[in-house]
Amino acid sequence: MPASPEIREAIRQGSWIRKMFEDGVALKAERGEENVFDFTLGNPYGDPPAALSAELARLCADPPPGLHRYMPNAGVPEARRAAARSLSRSTGLPFTEDLLVMTVGAAGALNVALHALLSPGDEVVILAPYFVEYLFYIRNAGGAPVVAETDARFQLDLAAVEAALTPKTRAILINSPNNPTGAVYPEEDLAALDRALSSAEVRFGNPIYVVSDEPYRKIVFRGVSSTPAAAKIRNTLVAYSHSKDLNLPGERIGYLAVSPRAADAEEVAGACIFCNRVLGFVNAPALFQFAASKFEDEPADVSVYQENRDVLLDALGRSGIDVVPPGGAFYLFPKSPVPDEMAFLAAARDEGILVVPGSGFGRSGHVRAAYCLSPETVRRSVPAWERLGRRYSGKGTRR
Repeated sequence: MPASPEIREAIRQGSWIRKMFEDGVALKAERGEENVFDFTLGNPYGDPPAALSAELARLCADPPPGLHRYMPNAGVPEARRAAARSLSRSTGLPFTEDLLVMTVGAAGALNVALHALLSPGDEVVILAPYFVEYLFYIRNAGGAPVVAETDARFQLDLAAVEAALTPKTRAILINSPNNPTGAVYPEEDLAALDRALSSAEVRFGNPIYVVSDEPYRKIVFRGVSSTPAAAKIRNTLVAYSHSKDLNLPGERIGYLAVSPRAADAEEVAGACIFCNRVLGFVNAPALFQFAASKFEDEPADVSVYQENRDVLLDALGRSGIDVVPPGGAFYLFPKSPVPDEMAFLAAARDEGILVVPGSGFGRSGHVRAAYCLSPETVRRSVPAWERLGRRYSGKGTRR
């Protein structure tokens, strides 16, 4: 029996990043790896901190009693307490372990949160450009995604958000720092969003939760201030992952936290714990719950991403390719210099540059470049970006 039509369509919609990655493999075989610059995947550069590796070795050599046994459905109590203490320090709110669920990364946290909150037909507002998987996570939970556009600099457009709210709205999913744009939402905009949602709650007679997807929370660049959503928005659920701050994407370790200020916080947390079990995640890996709990406040090393960002912004600026400087994460979302982004993507491929079309993220006329590569690779890509720019603007010559 063939796959369902819904799944076939979901695969088609969500295949761009993987398709471009596979194209990169073929192109490297054809031209040589040193002549291809693959900006398709957001796979963090570098290894985990040495101290984390040492902690993993210690746990394996001298494991605490019951390390590999079943645990509470919410996760290892020590890990939940560590995450709650860290959140309390960063937000000023009294998070407790009872409001924390250890999850299989931020993706697991988002799926748990949406299943806990949504009934069939409930709506979730997402902000374009968005991480494409959001569409599928929402539909997995029986919900309906409703897209609200951000402004030209990818910041919150409160009028667009308010226009998207209906009596069926149950949640809004935000992501700051953002994938694919690197946008960081300022404190005053988060406060304004809280006011808008509070007003809508009065009109509609039910709470509207903000599900804040925060895997890039610690990757913020010089001169940019990042405010936790929970510090400004009352009904917040925080989805976090250590994939980016500790360079652990393959381990899928994260958590979901319900704000102590959220409506029905204890009931929502209980629903999240139940969904963590019945969705089949059950628990995040025990070893990494113990290990990562020691590093909740460990700062991310953003030096490589800062350097790569600055090199590429300079190269694109001299090449005449328009891009909004990202405040965090490790993505650029340049504007295509021609209306057809696929023509621009093909021209980039000709120069050995692999990027992903913006239409895959809900904003056509752009491409996404993930610059979580070695600085040496990024520097070697500069002539290719300059040649690409000269195709459209006549710029791109070195100073």
